[in-house]
Amino acid sequence: MRAIGQDTFGGPEVLRVIDVDRPEPGPAEVLIRVHAAGVNPTDSWHRALGGLRGAITPLGWDVSGVVEAVGLGVTLFDPGDEVFGMPRHPHPAATYAEYVTAPARHLAHKPTNLSHLEAGGLPLVALTAWQALVDTADVRPGQRVLVHAAAGGVGQAAVQIAKARGAHVVGTARADNHEFVRGLGADEVIDYTTTAFEEVARDIDVVVDTIGGEYGPRSLRTLRPGGIVVSLASPAEAALADIARPLGLRAQFMIVEADRAGMLAIADLAREGALRVHVDTVVPLGSASKAHEIADTQRTRGKIVLEVAQNS
Repeated sequence: MRAIGQDTFGGPEVLRVIDVDRPEPGPAEVLIRVHAAGVNPTDSWHRALGGLRGAITPLGWDVSGVVEAVGLGVTLFDPGDEVFGMPRHPHPAATYAEYVTAPARHLAHKPTNLSHLEAGGLPLVALTAWQALVDTADVRPGQRVLVHAAAGGVGQAAVQIAKARGAHVVGTARADNHEFVRGLGADEVIDYTTTAFEEVARDIDVVVDTIGGEYGPRSLRTLRPGGIVVSLASPAEAALADIARPLGLRAQFMIVEADRAGMLAIADLAREGALRVHVDTVVPLGSASKAHEIADTQRTRGKIVLEVAQNS
């Protein structure tokens, strides 16, 4: 089967099409014929630096496709079922391929109102937002949530999930993305290129920070007592907790994990029309390097998705 591999770390040009044996599902796993695989910043990080392990690993975590075969003991799915998910993260999943195996309980049935391209772009960003807002921050109705980079992949999911939880949502975005972010459900949008967000965002309960660096300490200034910044950018953001604690605030660095309960919640929101993904660019599997060139600009609105099977 075709897959995407690399022999060395570097820019998008290191990615190439390789031919590898089709995997077989082990116990409690399914084999998926991949229709679409989302491209995420973590893919670029692993391509260029090897991620947390500093080692070359097969790329890709988002997947949407059709179950081809099931392993011993699987009871949740049958061959022919349409599924989507973010298997194995933060461990390698290798979804940049025509077939991939995944633990059955890292998947959910694909909502019928989503195409494979849409479903393939949803799991990692939506799970990240869900685990940040719900599992970590316990966002509740009436709270005020600030989402940085609200037009990006995690940002757009966070805006919609926070709104579905009954929060008042403030997003940061460039001016040309304000209409898009409001369309996701944001109540207020701040142009971070012209306005210091910490000067206008007030009494925030939860901040979702996908940017890091100076955004962490600046975000603390927007919080009401007891508020929390959930940092997603890099492990270095864990140090923000030491700054927050004496101020009566909280800060938590988070890495998204494979999570069936979260996937089921995301699938339900998608079926209800409360959560959607904007697919910015579709690129064929064989042009994965082109997809990474686009991703590295950090100027996409929504998601880049690799189309692995046609008519997805």
